[in-house]
Amino acid sequence: MSDSVRWTIKVSPETDRSLRGFLGAQGMKKGDLSGFVEEAVRWRMLERTVQVVKDRNQDIPSDVFEAMIDEAVAAVRSEGRAEPSANTCERRR
Repeated sequence: MSDSVRWTIKVSPETDRSLRGFLGAQGMKKGDLSGFVEEAVRWRMLERTVQVVKDRNQDIPSDVFEAMIDEAVAAVRSEGRAEPSANTCERRR
């Protein structure tokens, strides 16, 4: 992480003890705290994004939604097959 940004955050003493105990039990060291926090933030952002999408699409009937997904998957697959490269042919051998 040479291109890192320093954060200053506050957590309760209980959270600090629990997290450090958890990291220690996993064989992680003090320096692994940053990586753990970064991974947790990424997971939480993904989780919230998924919930927003679910909420936004809750009124779409499931059969219509599945048809939209099938159409998108078919479009992506057809784009992938349109122009096979030399590398793709070599990998198939």
